[in-house]
Amino acid sequence: MNKSVTLTAQQWFDLGERIPYDRRARKILRPGDTTDLPDVDHVFQRVVTGGSANEDAVWTTFLPGFPDGSFGWAKVDQSFAAGALVPKIFVEYVGQGDSDKPANYPHSTMERADLVEALWLAQGIKSTFVVTFDFSSLVVLELLRRQHERLNSASKTGTRIKKVLIINGGLFADAHSHPWLTTPLLKSPMGRMGTWVAQRSRFAFNEMVKVLWSKEYKVTSEELGQYYEAITRRNGAAFMSKGAWFVDEHKANADRWDLRRVYFALRESVSFHIVGSEGDPFEPNQIVAARERLGAYGIDIRMLPGGHLTTSEQPEALAQIIQELG
Repeated sequence: MNKSVTLTAQQWFDLGERIPYDRRARKILRPGDTTDLPDVDHVFQRVVTGGSANEDAVWTTFLPGFPDGSFGWAKVDQSFAAGALVPKIFVEYVGQGDSDKPANYPHSTMERADLVEALWLAQGIKSTFVVTFDFSSLVVLELLRRQHERLNSASKTGTRIKKVLIINGGLFADAHSHPWLTTPLLKSPMGRMGTWVAQRSRFAFNEMVKVLWSKEYKVTSEELGQYYEAITRRNGAAFMSKGAWFVDEHKANADRWDLRRVYFALRESVSFHIVGSEGDPFEPNQIVAARERLGAYGIDIRMLPGGHLTTSEQPEALAQIIQELG
């Protein structure tokens, strides 16, 4: 397992840029557009083209996890072979990483899907392989639903998802099993207070997030420090509470965001792949349910050792799987 932190949070964000996003119009603004508007926020993205981003290129889209955001992909990205998976785009939702943290932003899976589609449109991305971690599983399920609806209407607009890899995410609304001291607590007034303290105290932050790693991994103070810098950037610790409602969203949209339904709707045109962690304390039942409900149909399901934060504990193994699929 690679414990070295060879790229700091600041270095990661220096590799990308902050661009204006109009959430009401659901579009990325262009140079010269008015950005001083109440519905315009700046979002972080990292785009790597390597000169190969022609109109027929299949991009790799990396959607962020909770609560680590795009920085969670840093070690995985460093583990790729030189020039692999280019062109690629790393997305950062409003409220995370180097994106803005507006006080009253309407955080939801739907608005995250809107942002992803706006980023794809702005880059002229026609087709993509989507890699998700944690709560972004719901975002890709929504994006796949929209794709299916477009196909049923014979619409040729929009980016075409050709392949998905879902890592440690929610797949079925009835299979969530988050311990009370984690996501459920974060939604409560006590959780909101806890994130306020975590923003101001590295010790409190470490106590809040250490459950993300397995005990065997023994996360270092250096790595914890970089996650602190990434997650609390621009007063970002509050998102750990504000964004913790995704399980409730999943239950409210159980049929629409059900992997089995999405799989059977799109399996002829989309390749589905799933990775879980053997010691994941958050979503251990999701892989069991996937095997029971879809295993007979040959869906690709793999397990890696370690805790929930596979991107940190198993970056080389994940990079190998992603490269193999890409």
